Amino acid sequence: VVFDEGTVIYFARQQVSQRLSAVRAELPPNIEPEMGPIATGLGEIFMFTVDSSPDALKEDGSAVTPMDLRTVHDWVIRPQLLRVPGVVEVNPIGGYVREVLVAPKPAQMVAYNLTFEEISEAVTAGNANRGSGYIEQNGVQWLMRIPGQAETLDDIRKIVIKTSRDKPLTVGDVAEVTFSSQLRSGAATQNGREVVMSTVFMLVGENSREVALRVAAKLDEVNRSLPEGITATAVYDRTNLVNKTLATVRTNLLEGALLVIAILFLFLGNVRAALLTAAVIPFAMLMTITGMVQTRVSANLMSLGALDFGLIVDGAVIIVENCLRRLNEADDRVRSDLKQRLALVFDATREVIKPALFGVFIITAVYLPIFSLSGIEGKMFHPMATTVVIALLSAMFLSVTLIPAGIALFVKGSNDKGAGRLTTWLKRVYQPVLAFSITRPAPILLLAVILMIGSGLLASRLGTEFIPNLDEGDIAMHSLRIPGTSLSQAISMQAELEATIQAMPEVKRVFAKIGTAEVATEAVPPSVADNFIILKERTEWPDPDKTKTTLIKELEARVSVIPGNRYEFLQPIQMRFNELIAGVRSELAVNVYGDGFDELVAAGEAIGSAIGAVPGASDVAIEQTTGLPILSIVPQRKALARHGIRLTDLQDVIATATAGKTAGILYEGDIRIDIVVRLPEHLRSDADWLGRLPVRRLDGEFIPLAELATFELSDGINQINRQNGKRRIVVTANVRDRDLGSFVADVQDRIARDVELPAGYWVEYAGTFEHLISASERLAIVVPVTLILILILLTIALGSLRDSLIIFSGIPLALTGGVAALLLRDISFSISAAVGFIALSGIAVLNGIVMVSFIRDLRDQGVKLVEAIMQGALIRLRPVLMTALVASLGFLPMAFNTGIGAEVQRPLATVVIGGIVTSTLLTLVVLPALYRLVHGLKQSP
Repeated sequence: VVFDEGTVIYFARQQVSQRLSAVRAELPPNIEPEMGPIATGLGEIFMFTVDSSPDALKEDGSAVTPMDLRTVHDWVIRPQLLRVPGVVEVNPIGGYVREVLVAPKPAQMVAYNLTFEEISEAVTAGNANRGSGYIEQNGVQWLMRIPGQAETLDDIRKIVIKTSRDKPLTVGDVAEVTFSSQLRSGAATQNGREVVMSTVFMLVGENSREVALRVAAKLDEVNRSLPEGITATAVYDRTNLVNKTLATVRTNLLEGALLVIAILFLFLGNVRAALLTAAVIPFAMLMTITGMVQTRVSANLMSLGALDFGLIVDGAVIIVENCLRRLNEADDRVRSDLKQRLALVFDATREVIKPALFGVFIITAVYLPIFSLSGIEGKMFHPMATTVVIALLSAMFLSVTLIPAGIALFVKGSNDKGAGRLTTWLKRVYQPVLAFSITRPAPILLLAVILMIGSGLLASRLGTEFIPNLDEGDIAMHSLRIPGTSLSQAISMQAELEATIQAMPEVKRVFAKIGTAEVATEAVPPSVADNFIILKERTEWPDPDKTKTTLIKELEARVSVIPGNRYEFLQPIQMRFNELIAGVRSELAVNVYGDGFDELVAAGEAIGSAIGAVPGASDVAIEQTTGLPILSIVPQRKALARHGIRLTDLQDVIATATAGKTAGILYEGDIRIDIVVRLPEHLRSDADWLGRLPVRRLDGEFIPLAELATFELSDGINQINRQNGKRRIVVTANVRDRDLGSFVADVQDRIARDVELPAGYWVEYAGTFEHLISASERLAIVVPVTLILILILLTIALGSLRDSLIIFSGIPLALTGGVAALLLRDISFSISAAVGFIALSGIAVLNGIVMVSFIRDLRDQGVKLVEAIMQGALIRLRPVLMTALVASLGFLPMAFNTGIGAEVQRPLATVVIGGIVTSTLLTLVVLPALYRLVHGLKQSP
């Protein structure tokens, strides 16, 4: 059951519980619905296996068995892990659950005129303790109890069923009583051998890294209490992925900070000024982390992924640069006197404080549309926006407090001629370009318009996807076998499959879940297996440069030759993420709705063929709806009536004989072992013998089951799916070597053209692309509103709509660079790239404000138009280049990092870097031309 975003899960569970209570009365007997753990589909944060060394022995000298492993898990390991804060369920699969099997002997049952029901009732009645109040003796109250609980198998054997010929007839007289194993619906394997595997589920709302760390620590502690030779080994730990992504973020931030500091030293030419500006980075980060704690935003790939120290120091750079310029222009007397230096720095800061503050404030404001995202995209990107806004506000505060005070106290001017020579050289190169731009603005503006139109056309060629697939470092391979494949056969096939996978040099470990675990969070038959392929570190690969795509293709080539298997290749978290979004594990799901089962199957096959013909389609699969072998024991009603046997009595006999009936519990300390009455395995699995199963008539005589029912073997329905009360069949596919958006569009066109559905049947598409569409539609409304807000803020800052529009024109030209960068790097448009475009629109405005406000100040001082533009542009060259370089270089490591998690950050960084390039060109070349053209219309130079 999937609820709307924001629904309180505990309230939702209460509502579901109430509905289940109303439904229970309408369900068949012995059907008991129950809710799963309070966890989401992404709650599987930790997996471990319980295994024994080949020579491990028990205390009695016998070998450790899979049943012993499961017992150790259920009664030693699981209770301890369930006490770990944040753990809501520990779900085992594999091994054998121990039970006491009371296996009646059919011949003895007939001889003593007994039924399965009578034996079961006797075991239940003869295996119970009873309280009987209390009595008082000599002022003492004695509680009274009547113990009757069986403590050993012999106690069960001695339970009296009835008296026959004045002799007690016991359970041991008519049945074999032994330790056996429950019928199991699933198994687990690791590296080709059976193990017990368990999945730890995290309570919804908890921090996965913290919970996984606590589980890992507890598992180490638990291992010390396990019997000798038995070990519990972590095989999948979400912490590993989190740590790797955080390492990627840490590398990006550190390298970005070093590049930013290098630019500061290069351009400022003053060690103290550069260090003071760089000091904004650690102080702003401390303030940001404090804000993250207060807003309950965790440090992760998304929350820290968009932080750029270049953006953080932009405001400080503008103020420091202007203060240094004024200090260098002042004489030694002013620089050496603290009071005069304070006044000079105050005046220099006041000159640029408005454009600096408004510029950073506008960058902050452009992140507000991200808060409008809802659903999954909102959960992913809200932490990013929150962190960036806190960081920018912190930097803004430091820029107007710490920076001016520090400059006045510790900096007296620049003694480094290197920075001056660099600035002089840059001005010498820039001046003729600027002169041409001012004197011939028309061709410059025409070129800018052509660039914008061209980028708009090129943008239509961009592929689309929700977010880039995060390389988790591991592979999840879904194995599907023929419906009806037995568990033992599936285990045998799994051994061959895992041996093939293990032979690959890049593989560290492979383990699998086959069928359904104890808690049916994922109800699948034994013909379905989830394979988790854990890869070695890339440094251990024979070819560390091999791509993940190439590795998957090699893996697919190896396993495809194994008969009887069909595969889907994803990643552990991606698989669950897709399930949450579309109800299936693949990237695209085509749901076909209708009433007739045969019509749905035919439609599904037609759609599967159509999808398979679309370029990029991979792992195309039609839901396995049919082909399940079913043995139907069909009662003959006339025969039942003739022999006086009720239908329910016949059904009870067959169900107890084959599936078993729980008749009580045997306790071994804390261990609870079910006592089950059913036929021994060699009889219950023999279809021919079942025909001789004795069924008692009302007169006490027995008759073989074959005279009361017929046995029919047929192919039945494997599974029936419904969504919102309507029957459906699902066709799934993954995408390789192309973007998801264009693939879905091609699939929709192909199905509409080639597949004809009967009346009353329809198709719906599901997958991550849905969230791209919903997010894009929301941003299409909110972003224009934000751009209007930027224009209003610019007008407030400058007091002129004309100048505001001049600066605002920088946004579309900046976006052209972002589009070009995506095309050059063959990166699809995604929500991550959209966030980059949003950030870019704010960055594009910052430098424009700095230059235009300075030109306006010169105009207010009486300088003529052309001269004011020339002076303003040349004087503002250094801060414009500095802010552009620190912002772009701060994102540079993010754009080219290849670590785990870099895929999500790469589109954002690529867009910003490409956009800053064109934005800087606009500010230095196009903006002066536009200013000259617009203001030249109302007055001559």
